[in-house]
Formats: sequence, C-alpha cells, structure tokens
Amino acid sequence: MSSRPGLFTRGLSGLSQSNDASVSSPAAERDDAKRNFLKTMRPLPTQHYWNIWFDRPDKDQQGKSADGSYHSNLEKLGSTIESVQDFWRYNNNMPIENIKMRESIYLFKAGFKPVWEDRRNILGGSWTFRVPKANGADFWTRVQLLAIGEELQDVLEEGDQICGVGLSVRFNAHLISIWHRDASKQKSVDAILQLVLTKAIPDDFPPLKPDNYFYKKHSDHAGFNPSPEMQAVLDSQKAREQHAAAVAKAQAQAAQQTTAHQGSQSQPEPPQIVEVPPSGEA
Repeated sequence: MSSRPGLFTRGLSGLSQSNDASVSSPAAERDDAKRNFLKTMRPLPTQHYWNIWFDRPDKDQQGKSADGSYHSNLEKLGSTIESVQDFWRYNNNMPIENIKMRESIYLFKAGFKPVWEDRRNILGGSWTFRVPKANGADFWTRVQLLAIGEELQDVLEEGDQICGVGLSVRFNAHLISIWHRDASKQKSVDAILQLVLTKAIPDDFPPLKPDNYFYKKHSDHAGFNPSPEMQAVLDSQKAREQHAAAVAKAQAQAAQQTTAHQGSQSQPEPPQIVEVPPSGEA
C-alpha cells in the first residue's frame, strides 16, 4: 500500500541536530534561519482553524470500483493549523514532489472533510485548475494563502463559504481545486475564478488557457454517491432552484408585458383629417 508523504523535520525543536557548521549546506542554514525567525515571532492567528488531509486510491481494490470511481483512504496529517507560523511550518516541510500518482493533499477548514458527499459539501462545487508540475508547488502555495488569508472567502456571495483547497497529482500536471459550499450562487463561482486568475498566477507563469480550468458541482461527478439522507437534501435543493427559476421566468414575462403595454399607450394618436367645405358653399 502506498505510504503517505512524510513531513520533513530537520531543524524542528525537540530533535537532536549536529552543531558542526562544516556539514551544513548554505540552503540548510537558510532553512534553519527561517525556522528560528518564525520561532521568535508572536503567533499570528488565522481566522479559522485548518486541517491537512492526505488521500490515496485504495490499492486493495485495484484503485477503481465497478462504476469507475476511486475509493480513497482519507487520513488527517499533523496537528491543526491555528496561525500563520503553523501554516509555513507545514508548507515548508511538505514534499509535494513525493506525492504519487492520483494521491491528493488538502487544506480544509476544521469541521469540513474533502468528501463530495459530506453534509457540509453536498450542495457545493469546486473550481479545478490543471497546472504543469514545474509550476504546481508555487501555484499551490498561492492558492493556500488565498484560503487561510480569507481572500477567497471575501469574494463570495453572502451565505456562501469556502470549504478548503486541494492538490491532486496526475501524469504531467497537478490538479488544484477550490471548494465552496453553495454551487447555486453564481456570483461566488465567477468571483473565485477572477480572484485566482488575478492573484494566484506569478508574472513569469505561463498563461492559463480556458481549457486548463473548469467548474463542477460535486453532485455532477460520476462517482458521487450520497446517502439517502443526503440525497433528500439534494432533491429539496433542486426543487427550490426549479421553483426560483419558474418565479424568475414569470416575473420576467410579466415585466415584458408591462413594458409592451406602456409602450403602446405612449404612441401618439394619428391626427384627425377635417374636411373643410369650399368657400361660397352654404
């Protein structure tokens, strides 16, 4: 069975380290200096607590089930991220290059799990960006910062919520996803894309073409398999959306009829022709 990626622990407190400067490389010294600097800073708390999850296909079932969907083994890694310093300790020590094909890592708010059918995700959806592996780590870090810095949350429509972000490994690319809770809020969908295209892409990054990213509701995935209870929630939401669409259509038709009626009333009446008899006739 595939093993989870290990966290690098060189230089972290509680571990014995050699004090021989002759065996330290410049890169290692810079890493240690960065860690020591973080230790001296007062923790900057994040607005929400975040958890790291690792996901891999179930090798005992040859990866795929009969319907073509992947079974997964979801595991929480490390401790909860409660501050900016916690995030950088995790991010600087997570070897993205060691994540194997079809394995995934997620940074999700506490209380959320990276599962489509989870009760807090069931009505949501996600943007997915296909990024070349050479640029994946940088793009991934920027997207995570947009999440923990609440910039993604700030652009959402009222009543919507960011659930988390994820990175999945494919043959020659990383699939980086952003999950939110309510796929029916189109303003949220549009705003997430606009923010990523303007804030998550470095200047020297190759431009993302429209076929490199897509949006999808969780319920539209082939492997989506909710419990009967969650299916009832979906059916109820679908009925509300259909009712709202019917009401909006009726209101639009009524507005068109009102406009047409007002336009017909505003047309001036044609002038009446009055025949005047010739002079001399009585």
